[in-house]
Amino acid sequence: MEIVPLGDSALIVRVRKNFDGAPDEALNAVLATRRLLENAHLPGVIELAPAYTTVGVFFDPVRVVASGAKPDEVFEWLAERIREVILNANELRADRMETSPIQIPVCYDAEFALDLDEIAQHAGLGAQEVVDLYCASEYRVHCIGFTPGFPFLGGLPSKLATPRRSTPRKEIPVGSVAIGGAQTGIYPVQSPGGWNLIGRTPLRLFDPKKDPPALLRAGDRVRFRAISRDEFERSAM
Repeated sequence: MEIVPLGDSALIVRVRKNFDGAPDEALNAVLATRRLLENAHLPGVIELAPAYTTVGVFFDPVRVVASGAKPDEVFEWLAERIREVILNANELRADRMETSPIQIPVCYDAEFALDLDEIAQHAGLGAQEVVDLYCASEYRVHCIGFTPGFPFLGGLPSKLATPRRSTPRKEIPVGSVAIGGAQTGIYPVQSPGGWNLIGRTPLRLFDPKKDPPALLRAGDRVRFRAISRDEFERSAM
């Protein structure tokens, strides 16, 4: 375990050096670490952000000092308490609630699947074979980021892995489902992007009026379900 500063009000807890070959094991370790830190209620900590191999710990330096840290030793003081929490845990294990995968409906019509043919060509498959293989797989949310509510999903069949576009698009429509390298994801808001567009979902993945505002969170399991254009239009109303 490594703990390093991230600016003056955050630090990074590196749980694994990498996730090569065992992404689920790395994710479970990250989620277990986040749960330990949540339950510890460390002074001054205001947010915990899991990523592929790390947990970001965001804190209020004023509150940390008020809890006993010297003003010039805030990072060291908090890092030591994080080490104590993790090292004193009996075992590092994420909660394993057996829940059904979250179903994401996706329309793969040509208007939405701008890069489907390129993905198919790269995979040596037909376009429908790509869709079938994509929908037959189960994915797992490794982290949320890039834009609010954007899920980085692991579990993409290796045959569908496609390099990101050499020239990113300036605007990706809301709900676009895409492949970038060995990952797949969904654009919750309109934004630039360089991933390959394979379809679009009518679901709203990010709503600031809801609590929580993001539909998905790290650790969730996801499956994609193909829908017709009519169903897409009805769901989008």
